[in-house]
Amino acid sequence: MIHLAYNDYGASDAASAAAFLILALFGFLFAIVGYLISAFLLSKVFEKAGVQGKWRAWVPVYNYLVLAKLGDLSPWVILALVVASVIPILQYLSGLALFVAMIMVAYRVNAKFGREWPILLLFILGPLGQWIWLGILAFGSNPWNPNIQPSPWANSFLADKTVWNGVPVQPGQPVPAAPAAGPGAPTGYAPPAQPYAPPQAPPAAGTTPPPPAPPAGPTPPPPAGPQV
Repeated sequence: MIHLAYNDYGASDAASAAAFLILALFGFLFAIVGYLISAFLLSKVFEKAGVQGKWRAWVPVYNYLVLAKLGDLSPWVILALVVASVIPILQYLSGLALFVAMIMVAYRVNAKFGREWPILLLFILGPLGQWIWLGILAFGSNPWNPNIQPSPWANSFLADKTVWNGVPVQPGQPVPAAPAAGPGAPTGYAPPAQPYAPPQAPPAAGTTPPPPAPPAGPTPPPPAGPQV
């Protein structure tokens, strides 16, 4: 009896382990497929927004930093929240703050595509809703228009003040000025000034231009004689 009970417990543990492995495999495959779908849709959104390089949409975390810049939110705030979300003591609060920050980003990106705010409800519904939302932005007929009203956080530390090569500068962001030339910088050659000469009309066709007049000599003195 004891031997049979041991066999029953062993078979139950093996079945549980097999079921766990199957669920883990399905979860892993679902995560891979979900990431591929999200990256593909982000690449289309980035293309419409003028972002150079489709590879940016396929790099984990970095793709959402680019999306944050398009949404006028500092990417460093998003990165800090992502790092804090892996710390056990800060996991809950940082995860909630990250979710709120991404809603703020989605709100601005949604407005720049000319979409009404109710469509943001899709973003809150989870991965499936976010895919639908990204698909509407990516394949919809509305063009990207960043010239909208400044964000409510434009004057706070949340505002995006970074400039990345390949990512278009949004209205209100600082544009780096070209470096000024130093005192030893080479300058272009400036030819010396020439005396002004009035233009002369070309001779008429079929005529020979007159020879140049000889230079004027000294004026002869008046003849000597009695003056009347």
